[in-house]
Amino acid sequence: MNKGELVDRVAETASVTKKQADTVLSAALEAIMEAVSKGDKVTLVGFGSFEPRNRQKREGRNPRTGEKMEIPATKVPAFSAGKLFKDKVSESKDD
Repeated sequence: MNKGELVDRVAETASVTKKQADTVLSAALEAIMEAVSKGDKVTLVGFGSFEPRNRQKREGRNPRTGEKMEIPATKVPAFSAGKLFKDKVSESKDD
């Protein structure tokens, strides 16, 4: 499912126009990205939480040459699924 399909589903479920659903979804995603980029954790009970995590610098290898290289430390976004989300996925019959 892509963003357009998600907007369609939200519009149908919430009985709003696609434009309204797109505006709200875009605003929600932007607010999450902004909060996490500032170092905050965003928790949506039952769905999951978004937070920034620090990755240590580490040693890697150049795939072309095989030579060792240092991968610098960085901050990355992370998502942890909530219990309800995990349960919903695990009971899915689409295996």
